[in-house]
Order: sequence, then C-alpha cells, then structure tokens
Amino acid sequence: MNFQISGNIVDVLARTIQPGTLWVEGGRIRDITYQPGASYDRYLLPGFIDAHIHIESSLLVPTEFSRLATIHGTVAAVSDPHEIANVLGLAGVRFMLANARQTPFTIAFGAPSCVPATAFETAGATLSLADLETLFRDDRLTYLSEMMNFPGVLAGDAEVMAKLQLAQRQGRLIDGHAPGLRGEAVRRYAAAQITTDHECFTLAEAEEKLAAGITILIREGSAAKNYAALHSLIGRYPDRCMFCSDDRHPNDLLQGHINTLVQRSRQLGYDRMDILQVACVNPVQHYGLPVGLLQVGDVADFIVVTDLEDFAVQQTYCRGQLVAEQGRSRLPFIPVTPINHFAAHPITPESLRIPARGPIVRVIGASDGQLVTQTQIMTAPIQGDEVVADHAQDILKLTVVNRYQAAPPAIALIHGFGLQRGAIAASIAHDSHNIVAVGTNDADLCGAVNAVIRCQGGMAVVEGDQVEILPLPIAGLMSDQDGETVAARYAHLDTRAKQLGSALSAPFMTLSFMALLVIPELKLSDRGLFNSQDFEFVSLFVSEFPEPSVQI
Repeated sequence: MNFQISGNIVDVLARTIQPGTLWVEGGRIRDITYQPGASYDRYLLPGFIDAHIHIESSLLVPTEFSRLATIHGTVAAVSDPHEIANVLGLAGVRFMLANARQTPFTIAFGAPSCVPATAFETAGATLSLADLETLFRDDRLTYLSEMMNFPGVLAGDAEVMAKLQLAQRQGRLIDGHAPGLRGEAVRRYAAAQITTDHECFTLAEAEEKLAAGITILIREGSAAKNYAALHSLIGRYPDRCMFCSDDRHPNDLLQGHINTLVQRSRQLGYDRMDILQVACVNPVQHYGLPVGLLQVGDVADFIVVTDLEDFAVQQTYCRGQLVAEQGRSRLPFIPVTPINHFAAHPITPESLRIPARGPIVRVIGASDGQLVTQTQIMTAPIQGDEVVADHAQDILKLTVVNRYQAAPPAIALIHGFGLQRGAIAASIAHDSHNIVAVGTNDADLCGAVNAVIRCQGGMAVVEGDQVEILPLPIAGLMSDQDGETVAARYAHLDTRAKQLGSALSAPFMTLSFMALLVIPELKLSDRGLFNSQDFEFVSLFVSEFPEPSVQI
C-alpha cells in the first residue's frame, strides 16, 4: 500500500521535531520531505515497544494480543514463549511462531532457556540443548530468553553453562533474570554475557546491575510494578533502559500498555526524547529488531499522536498498514485451533487436609504488586487434629495440583490474599503451569480446582454452589476467543475474586506466581513447599509436636 501522511515528524535519533510528510511505498518509508513553517496538529513518531513480555500472560494468542496492543501505539514486542514451552515444548513455541506470522505486528520470540525452570517441579515438557540449537537454526530465533536459573550460572552448572555457551557461539543475545542479586554475584552473572535484567525491585539493585554492564528493563505489569522504584533511571541512563510489562492480563491490556509509562514519565518531567529513546529506540537497537524508527528506508512502523504531553494515540501503523485508529483495532480476528497438554483427574476435599504435626508453621507472605514473597513464621490455626484455613487471620490454604500426571496435591498456607469466602484457581502457575488455587475452606478449594480440570484449563471463582470459569483451551494458558471478550470475562472474574475479600490489585496474577520457584523467598511447587533462597524443599511445620510419652 502506497500513501503519504503529514505531521510534525519526531526523529528520536536526531532528537528533532520538524513538520513534514512521510512517503510510504511497499510498507517502507521511501522519502521524508520537511516543510519549514508548516503547521500541523499531530505528531508522527516511532511506535512503542514492549521489551519483555510473555504473551501467554495476556490469555490471548499473539494475533489477539496484537489487536489490543496496537490500539495503544505498540508496534512490537520482545516475547519469551517459555510459558507454553513448559507445557508443550517445541510444539508450543512453534504454535506461537505460526500464529504470530499472521499479524503485521512484530513479535521477536526468544529461545526459552529454562524449560523446566527448575528440577523441583513437574513440567509438561523439556527443552534440551539440542532443542535450543534447533530453535536457533531451524526457527531462526535471535536470542536466548531470560536465564532464570541464576544460581546455576553462579555455580557454573554444566547444563546452564552449555546453554549460555551455545548462545555465545552463535552470536545470540542472552536475557537475564536475577531478582535481588547484588554485589560480586552481579558481576559474575554479567560476566556470562547476560545483557538485560527485568527483575529489579529497588533502585540500588538496578544501579549495581547497570554498573556491571547490564541493561535494565523497567517493568510495570499486572502483578509486578517496579516503575515507581526505578523511573529515575530514565533521566540518568536513557541509553541503558527499556520499558516492559513482563506479564499483562487482558483487561489491563485493553486499558493501556507501554503508552501509560510514556505518559507517566512525561508527567514526572522527563525529557521527551529521553522517554522515547527508552520506549522506542533502545529495544530496536539492543535486539536488532526489524522495526522502523522513522528513517528513510525503514519499515513503516509508526504512530500518530495528538501531542507530546499525553501522547494520545490516534493511529498505529505496522509495516505500512493502518492497524488501529481512534482506540479501535483494524486487525481481523483470526480463528485458532487449540493445542493442549492436560491429564489431571478431579480431586476430593479430603486430599486437601493437613494433619497437624506441630504448632508453628511456615506461611508464604504475598505482597501486592510484587512477585517476591516472604517466609512468615506463625501459629498454626488448628481444629481437632488438622490445620485449617483461618480467614480472620488471613491464613488461607494454597494448593498446587499436578496437571500432567496423577499425584496428590501439594498444600501450604499463605498470608496476604485476604479472601473471606470461597476460592479461586487457575491452570496458570508459573512456570510449569500446574493448577494453583487458594481458598478459605476445603470444599470451595476443591471445587475451584475441579472446575479448572473439567475445562482442561482455565480460571475459576467458586463460592459454594456458584462456579464461574474462563476456559483456556490453548495449553491451559490462552483463550481461543477475541481479546475484548476475554478481557471482559477476566475482568468479571477479577471483580468476583475481590468481592470474596481480596484486596490485591490482581488476585489471579499474584496467584500465578506463588508457584514460581526462581523468585524468592517461599513458594509452592507440585512437589512441596520450597525455599527459593536456599533452593531446597522445607517443611510446612517449623516445630513438630513431641512424640507422646509411653507409660508402662
């Protein structure tokens, strides 16, 4: 499609704004003519880029994610498909690649480095060193996705080092993931040629990683929100930062994306060109993305905004195609055939009982807006001979149920969810994606888990006989419906979870990370309670009841 479009052209590379006209032919910018003295009421600038996201977290396939993201001026995403890889292996990665080829939106997928994420959980698949080599060679993936096994990097684990060396030999970038890593350990981690980190939750941590040569991704997702802690990096290191969401649920994506971080940054007074370098330029240059930056010869990826204060997006173009206009997508809904791996069988309330073995227990402490948890030592709520949930103390039961093979549920206690009634469950449990559920009583907890099992994947809210569910037939992670429908259904379930008492901003998103063993401190896998600091299983009970004395 050939066309021309005029406006105030924002050249972020040259840091100039001039009135002019873009001439687009065959999806590329053939020419730019500047018109000194002309006046326009709109600005043309490079599109926004999400520098690290797991598209599966939107509950949408790539084509539907693209439909919603482009509304907000996003033209590309750097995506790690390790969620579906943990369920389906190579077949899952290739499902994402095939679906993404049906949209003009640019999605740069990486080869997942940690499938499974650890050896302490049951995943649906494994990606071996040979599989990664296949993805680099046959599927032409351009980088190694986040190396979450940072203890393995620091310890020189043979399998971890072999994956890093494979990427190094082939000239592939390596993404990082090292929450809370500080001091000499950071320098050793960076020495493995790891180039990015999106897990910083304090400014001091980010500054140490920058000093070690690591590029910092400022993350603001549906669960983890680090912008408030890190935004000062925009003014001091505009060439060393990028924006990302990591995980973004569909209702949040419907409301906004990277554009919201651009708006917030401008409201805080940061230089417009610095903001756009972080939001638009740095991802292209770091990853070598085939995305245009409003230069002659570039792919015609750009957006039209009303001003450079609110950055209200009027139009979004991808590869010269108008893909969104005035808050509405112009991309078509593309039907998809589900692909899945689900073998779980229904459980019973009896399987969720915790026989009391002591008065003091370890409790997972969840925090709103954070993926990290704390180990809280508390007095066990005991009735008769078993530990029970106690919503008055906000001590609830958490369970992870293996969805790939028959196994008894793993059970723990959690503080911070705030449910007063009922239970919620989902087949999204990072990173192996077994079934995770939290509840105030065994009957509802069992009901929520079984609702997910009946649908072969989904998200459920249960209160007594009332069962509501969003089916996720694609790997138990994504819907086969359009984005607007999924966003509305998810928003309803989110509201219902909050009506049950949770004060978390994103209860389901927070729940999904309670099984993520590579994020400190205390988590639950399908095999048991796990201390992520020491990388070992721990007992629920800190002190056990003494053995009864035998009297003769």
